[in-house]
Amino acid sequence: MKTVKDLFWESSLEEMKNGYKTESSGNVFTCIFCGKQFEKGVVYPENGVYYEAQKAISRHISQHHGSVLSQLLGMDKKYTGLTELQKKLVDAFSKGRNDISVLNDIGGKSASTVRNHRFSLREREKQAKVFLAIMELMNEAKANLPVPVPVPAGAKMVDLRYDITEEETAKCLKTCFPQGLDGPMSEFPSREKRKIIVLRHIMTRFEAGRIYSESEINLILMKVWDDYVTLRRYLIEYGFMKRTADGSKYKVRIIMEKNNG
Repeated sequence: MKTVKDLFWESSLEEMKNGYKTESSGNVFTCIFCGKQFEKGVVYPENGVYYEAQKAISRHISQHHGSVLSQLLGMDKKYTGLTELQKKLVDAFSKGRNDISVLNDIGGKSASTVRNHRFSLREREKQAKVFLAIMELMNEAKANLPVPVPVPAGAKMVDLRYDITEEETAKCLKTCFPQGLDGPMSEFPSREKRKIIVLRHIMTRFEAGRIYSESEINLILMKVWDDYVTLRRYLIEYGFMKRTADGSKYKVRIIMEKNNG
């Protein structure tokens, strides 16, 4: 189960600004500061007034956490990168305080001191935007790089078909297993890379190194696809399984990591 800390750091920039995270289904709103949830379609009473979920969680945040800004400013410097003085200045600027008023609070000697702080914060904002762009581009580039793909010990030819990215894997499995990864397969792909992705996933339903009878293999594969005979043949051809000479026993091969050297 995810902790509140997990919820907070997994939030997008927009969710962090709102103070709540929207579940993938779009039906549940979760406070990233305490984990309290509000479900879409449910009304929440408060002092004789009924609020829908999104409005209710916004009121929850303002009533129990002050404001999103105050919560974020209250975080440790290692997370915000702001000194105590800078936090105080951000809070004052957010309230529209003028430079003279702010100057009195921080004990400065000249209004230029406050102007310098404003300039410094704007520069930090620019740097943060560039840094976010850099990190997003880095993560996008990583997602499109070929990753070491587990290769069955019995595979006779390891070529570019095994250069499969995480993005390709996720997309293929979502298409071929629309009811979920533990459900049945809707189609068997014709492209070689996709065949390997699907066969590798099917192998997660077997125990590595175990010897199965043909009937045991068939029972497992029947839950994957109606044409279990074709699946069984492909698993043997691609080296995921080894069949005994009399065809009565099947051994699940140990999956080996691809050697990139």
